[in-house]
Amino acid sequence: MKSFYLTDAGKIRDHNEDSVIIVKNDEGSYLMAIADGMGGHSAGEIASSIAISHLGKHFKESFRNMSKVDAVNWVRDTVDEVNTLIFQYEKSHPESKGMGTTLVMAVLTKEYLLFGNVGDSSGFVMKDEKLHKVTYDHTLVNLLVSAGELTKEEASVHPKKNVLMKALGASLEVDVDIFDCDIDISEILLSSDGLTGMVDREQIEKVLLGEGTMEEKVIKLINKANNRGGTDNISVAYLVLTEEGEDK
Repeated sequence: MKSFYLTDAGKIRDHNEDSVIIVKNDEGSYLMAIADGMGGHSAGEIASSIAISHLGKHFKESFRNMSKVDAVNWVRDTVDEVNTLIFQYEKSHPESKGMGTTLVMAVLTKEYLLFGNVGDSSGFVMKDEKLHKVTYDHTLVNLLVSAGELTKEEASVHPKKNVLMKALGASLEVDVDIFDCDIDISEILLSSDGLTGMVDREQIEKVLLGEGTMEEKVIKLINKANNRGGTDNISVAYLVLTEEGEDK
């Protein structure tokens, strides 16, 4: 396996509220995660940081020899814990009222691949040189598209396209979507909506299938988003399942 991640403030925001991690535990399983924070007074930054630091620490400490069923429960329980931690922080820091974060994560073992998602950060896999989006965005416009009230084209330019229907820190109960994914894939990519709001799936696919190292590809994706306006923080986590080569 080889992996690389990068986060960028973009062209408009004066600070970065995204947090990213890729971590490998001692049995060779991987956790990848991106959290896109929201809320004033740096609160979004804190919410995303709480999510990512708890996930990374908990994965290294407790993710051991888990069956797929156990891993699904681990994802649910860990996301619940993160949600509680955000609420606890908010309670003791009134200035951070309204803080929250999206979360997209992938857990890869030798036997299975799971994605977890709350909000509108995205998880993709590359299979047979085609990039597939695994996760579902919890946005108002996506809900309206599913209900047949908006077309995908209308949704892409809708004034409320960034309104979230789900986020960590938004309510005491959190319902994480979990996706059980075919392990016969070549690459995993996670991104915040700072990338997907500016660069569509076909263009991301083209970059990943093109020339360059994985680092160069991630930088190219971030540059593309910035060249199109960079209206949000941009984060990318990228893992390539190689049979040879050292971990990075």
